[in-house]
Amino acid sequence: MGYLIGMDEAGYGPNLGPLVITASLWEVPGEPRDFDFWSALESVVSNSRPRRNSELLHVADSKEVHSSAKGLGPLERSIFPFLQVVNGFDQVDSLGKLWRLLIASPAHLDAIQEHPWNGDDRFALPTAVEPEGTRDSQQKLQAALDAAGIQLKALCSEIVLPERFNHLCREYGSKGVMLTRLCMQLLTRVWDRESNEPTLIIGDKHGGRNRYDEYLDEILDGEMIFRVEESTARSIYRVGATEIRFQTKAEAHFPVAVSSMVCKYTREVMMELFNQFWSEHVPDIKPTKGYPVDARRFKSEIAAAQAELEISDQILWRGQ
Repeated sequence: MGYLIGMDEAGYGPNLGPLVITASLWEVPGEPRDFDFWSALESVVSNSRPRRNSELLHVADSKEVHSSAKGLGPLERSIFPFLQVVNGFDQVDSLGKLWRLLIASPAHLDAIQEHPWNGDDRFALPTAVEPEGTRDSQQKLQAALDAAGIQLKALCSEIVLPERFNHLCREYGSKGVMLTRLCMQLLTRVWDRESNEPTLIIGDKHGGRNRYDEYLDEILDGEMIFRVEESTARSIYRVGATEIRFQTKAEAHFPVAVSSMVCKYTREVMMELFNQFWSEHVPDIKPTKGYPVDARRFKSEIAAAQAELEISDQILWRGQ
């Protein structure tokens, strides 16, 4: 057997809302570099948009699965079966349960729940599809995973709110370095560095960065890192029985696509809660996705309510 780890992020560029980074850990039969998830799971998943009324789960880069025009339905329909499989078949029926599934650090969980717009962790999930339908899909997904000898071992996330985002940017000198270091720290939760089983780690490249070995070295205990390739297309390293790849269009790999969808879903649901909070204090305000131009419009429109509620920019606004 071997292991595959896929990593991705959502919300790196906005001024409002969280940055979410997710890693998914999979056990597969045989050599992970040769394993084809798409063929193994073709009875239940599709890399392209399924036809109308198809029961296939659409697994791809979250930008292909989700659109603002169609709302959260398509993304929920595809990602909820995976959340429930890794949660031991228990229904992930609230935002609080989703946070507790994904976040390991009690301190980070507490920090999230202390925010005025995140206080109600009972926010019901899913928001746009029927739970019964996701349970049917979950059972079919689990049967296909079992038949292919695949186990989804873990889904783990870093959810970084503006105050922590700004603090880490100052500490590390740039948000690019912050993203890379957070990804490395997340890896320590899912990568067994002492395992002799072959392991493949795949993540998206971080902007124009080509070198990752110095950041890998920060989470290793003196293990030798071998550079295989460093280019604009991909950077590849070997550590023991593990190969680590940072590459463009990494979402073409199934484990990365699943992580991408978890990131996007978590951020979108948290933005729904954020928009609900402010609509209670500023009636008829147009919701925001938090990206720069619209974020400035939104911040201007909530300014009076923000002052009245004594909510500081420190917890609201990303400075970088």
